[in-house]
This record gives sequence, structure tokens and C-alpha cells, in this order.
Amino acid sequence: MKDAPFPLAGDYARLLTAQPSAVRESAARYRAGFHWSERHLQCLWFDSRYRLALFPLPGGETVTVLDPGEWNLEAGPDFINAILLIQPGARQLRGDVEVHVHPSDWDAHSHWTNPAYARVIAHVTWFAGPAPRTLASGVCALSLAAPVSAQPGLSLDDIDLKAYPHAVLPATPRPCETFLKSDPDQARAVLAAAGHYRLRAKAARLRVRLEQSGDRGQLFYEETMAALGYKHNQTPFRALARLLPDAALVAPREAAFARLLGTARLLPQPDVAPDDEGRRFIRTLWDTWWRDAGETLPESVTWTLHNLRPQNAPVRRLAAAACLFSGLSHVLHDLDRLAAENGLRWHSQAKDCFETRCRWPFWNQRLAFSSKPDAQQETVLLGDARIAAILTNAVIPFYAAEGTLPQGVVNHLPSEDLSAPMRLTALHLFGRDHNPALYADSGLLQQGLLQIHLDFCLNAKPGCDACVLCDTLRSKGAKEAPRRYISTLGLFSQT
Repeated sequence: MKDAPFPLAGDYARLLTAQPSAVRESAARYRAGFHWSERHLQCLWFDSRYRLALFPLPGGETVTVLDPGEWNLEAGPDFINAILLIQPGARQLRGDVEVHVHPSDWDAHSHWTNPAYARVIAHVTWFAGPAPRTLASGVCALSLAAPVSAQPGLSLDDIDLKAYPHAVLPATPRPCETFLKSDPDQARAVLAAAGHYRLRAKAARLRVRLEQSGDRGQLFYEETMAALGYKHNQTPFRALARLLPDAALVAPREAAFARLLGTARLLPQPDVAPDDEGRRFIRTLWDTWWRDAGETLPESVTWTLHNLRPQNAPVRRLAAAACLFSGLSHVLHDLDRLAAENGLRWHSQAKDCFETRCRWPFWNQRLAFSSKPDAQQETVLLGDARIAAILTNAVIPFYAAEGTLPQGVVNHLPSEDLSAPMRLTALHLFGRDHNPALYADSGLLQQGLLQIHLDFCLNAKPGCDACVLCDTLRSKGAKEAPRRYISTLGLFSQT
């Protein structure tokens, strides 16, 4: 994929290639037929919610994972001290687990020459295929592609990579702090390069999916729905978008809303509303749903409904989805007309596309069906931070995947709400008393924080001893390459 929209991505990629092989393996992405990373597969193996309960083996035997092992943050196998049960015979295996995309990766990485891999009992891959020629005969070869693909509610895109493996780093100053804290220009350059790399990776994933499906409207709809779901309800939103495609929302806004709520199993009873207008509206939604009811999400797809801000409740987000995707044309058609805009003006116009479509008097005067209307207190369906998140995570990667992203858009990403991984990474890079203004107003730099968190902080030993980010940045080539783009791209200008 061309790097034209993301000229700094290659500089950050060179930082990754300077890491030890144990880290470099998991950074490999978007190979033919597989547009995720090895970390996605590590999460699948580690998390019992995703992992297959029973793996078949040749000859009729099966493998049950009693313990996936400890996530190894140092060099060597991905997981150590795992326990597998082989049936029939109730034979237990104890040892390590290595995860790859292809079976042949074992040979390609020369693991058979490394004594650290002598205790491997399972080679877990995405694709099935012949066992590597150097893999010991007693090692179980387990493939994830078929069982994961057979679960319609499971998407690797929904896995929160930042949540694994919950490494806790000490509160003492990190090595990167001594290098970056005193050089804010270099810090911004590094974050910008990491942000470009992250956006390029998102665009590469969407480009593969677009080539596979050929349906740009549906793909955009799915990505926007996932962004509407945020981290708590991303999976059910994406499942809903696949069960109820965008073509099913070619209807008036209220009818589209009824279909979304009904399919999602979130239609409330009329008596939930405290006023006549609310009760009438809910009855209208039920009448519409009864008239053209279709499938509903399976019970296995669960919604997070508690411990959410009212503005983030799934019902409100589905109201926003109805605004964005109902009618004969949806928000993608509005955004397509902005091709002639660029930079800050593009962002202003794109934001207006979302705000204009999400004006709905019923929802602008109340937070929930159970709320009384308040004409004095307007409540928008999508706030600035959520629109910014949709633009960054769905809209911009989508147009970059198509090769139609307007010039200058990437360097003026609006800021999102600072997440816990962003704050934690900033703490490690810049120290406890740094000024958040360094990155708080730039969505691009925030994306950089997330990428560095994923590539370096999550792979670091507890003392950051094995992290080579600081050493790599000290080299002149890595230090100067990102910096030279600061003036030419106008990354931080406001015009």
C-alpha cells in the first residue's frame, strides 16, 4: 500500500525492526490472507472467552487447554508453563507455547536452533498446513482459522490489544523519560511517526477487507458501528452491523431505529418512558418492528449496559446510527462530497456532516427513554470526542484504503478523550510532571501514544530493561528522520 498519506510511517517501522526478534515477530502484519497481527492470535490463545474449548489432532485425538500459560514478556516462546490435556488417555503435557500466523514461520524464525524453545509443547497458528520440518514430533500443531471463522459473533477486529497482558510497570522513571522529556520537538516527532504508522496499519486492514467484499458502503457502516460501540460494546455493534446490513436501513429514520433496536434486543417497553411523548414513540417503534421483524442477535452476544455514561448507552448510540445510515443516502455520501477539501477545513466539514445528521429533537432533549424531556438542556447524540474517534478510526483509514484521502487531513486529527493506555504511555515517555499539552490537542499524537504502548510498553519487562526504544531513538538516523518532517508537513500549525 502506498505511504503517501502517511509519510512518517516508514520511520516508525524502522524503530520496530531494531527490536529483538522476540518482539519483531509479533509486529509482522497484513500478510497475504491475514490482515491482523500475531498479537491478535496471542490474545485468542490467552483469553478463555475466545479460545476454542477443544482442538482436534490427527488420528482422532483432541487437545483441551487446561492452562494457556503465562504471557512471556521476554525473549523466547510466547507463553510458558502451559498445561494441555490429550484425549483419549487423559495425558497431560506441560511446557511452552509458540504462536505464529503460518506453520512455516517456525522454520523461518529458526526456533529449532534456539534452546529457549526446547520446552515447546504446542505450535499455535492461524492457518493450517503441513507441520514445519524442524518442529519436534511430539509438539501439538493447533490451527485457529477454521474454529474462529466458524463463530459469526467473533471478530478479531474487536479484540482490545491494549488490554493484554495487563503488565504492570514500576512507578520509577523509565529510560525513555530521560531522553524525551527535555526534547519536546523530538517527542512530538516520534509520536507523529508512530501515529502515521498506526493509521497506515488501519488503512491496510480496511484495504484488504474492501478487496475481499467489494461493498464499500457496508464496510464503512461496519467500521462506523464499531466506533460507535467504543470499547465496551464494540463487539455487539459490529455483530449487529453484519446481521442488519446498511441496505436494511434504507428507510425513514424512525423505521431504521426500530430495526436496529429490535435486532439488537434493546427495544424497551412503553411504560419505561415517564411522559406521553416517550410512550407514544416507543409504541411506534414496536409497531414498526412487529411489521417487518427479522432476526435478532443471539443471546451469546451480550451488551454492556451498566457503568456507562448515559451519553454512551447503546440505545443512544443506535439512535445516532439511525441518523447516520437511514434514508436513500447515508453519511458516507455526504463525506464523499468533501474530496476537494483538505486539512482543517476537511475536518470541520466532516464533523458538520455528523452533527447535522444527528439532530433529532427527541434525543436532543433527553438522555434516555426513561428521562423526562428538557428543552433547556440540549444533549447531542454524538459529542466532539466521539466524532473525532469515528473520523480517526473509521473515516480516515477508509479513504486512505481507497486512495482518496484528501491532502493534509492526517496531520490535523482532532483530539479524542485521553484513554488509560494513552496516559500510561505518556507517563513512561515523559515522566509524572510532564505537560499533557504536548499531545492532548492532537489526535495524531494520541494515536502515536497508543501505537508505542502496543509495540513497546506491552512487550517490556517489568523494569523496561529489554525495551530498545530509547537506544534506537538515540541513533542519529532514527532521531533525525521523523524530525525533518515537522516543518514540511506543518504537523502542529493551526492553519
